[in-house]
Amino acid sequence: MATYIVGDLQGCLRELEMLLAQVAFNPSRDQLWLTGDLVARGPDSLGCLRRVMALGNAAVTVLGNHDLHLLAIAHGIGKPKPSDKITAILHAADRADLLDWLRHQPLLAEHEYHGFVMTHAGIPPQWDLDQARASARMAEAELQSPRYRQRLQQMYGNQPDLWRQDLPATEQLRYSINAFTRMRLCYPDGRLDFENKATLASAPQQLRPWFELRTGYQDPPLVFGHWAALEGRCDTAGIHALDTGCVWGGSLTLLCWETGERLVSPCPVYAG
Repeated sequence: MATYIVGDLQGCLRELEMLLAQVAFNPSRDQLWLTGDLVARGPDSLGCLRRVMALGNAAVTVLGNHDLHLLAIAHGIGKPKPSDKITAILHAADRADLLDWLRHQPLLAEHEYHGFVMTHAGIPPQWDLDQARASARMAEAELQSPRYRQRLQQMYGNQPDLWRQDLPATEQLRYSINAFTRMRLCYPDGRLDFENKATLASAPQQLRPWFELRTGYQDPPLVFGHWAALEGRCDTAGIHALDTGCVWGGSLTLLCWETGERLVSPCPVYAG
């Protein structure tokens, strides 16, 4: 059995199929892990949802910020941006099944045998793995509960930007969702910054990537997507960045966990 991990799809189904064909992916023996953001600005978000959902237990995905935004739009909470190509999902005959399946995906996943941890954006500097697990399970339970519409509405906003155990439940939920799905750069004290999406070279001097601030923990390997500007490069040991901006004219990256080999798709002719 091989374990393949793929960065953000964002509707780029053609590139996914090319990579799966290249490794002769077989769902009866192999597993496909995805770093979230299955949907949004690429040409076939509906196809991506259907493809991953159809793989059943052979696929593991985590929720990304665009996945959550789709859920909010579908339930009349958020408004689509001009660049969001999700109309086909909202009008699909299997819309209800697809959205229900998506809502029940985790924010944090751990591989039972290999031990790596996967989230869409990472794990914030203030959390050890136990806290990350607990926060993920809390947020997942709320998103999967009958209260999910209210929780989707409450997830929007940039505050609080710093974790405290005494935060009200609604603020704990918002912080947790933001940390798992939107985080990139942080202040040295761990405060999250949502304004800067740049490369590390052009980031303000006082900000550092979240993974450089986790030096106090003995983490298992961490896999994440979300940050296309990194172009899949991360020099911190045990941290694997996999979003290489396929939807922006970059490529889609597939990592074979057992061998460490990375494969990239040809660059698409479209850009989000």
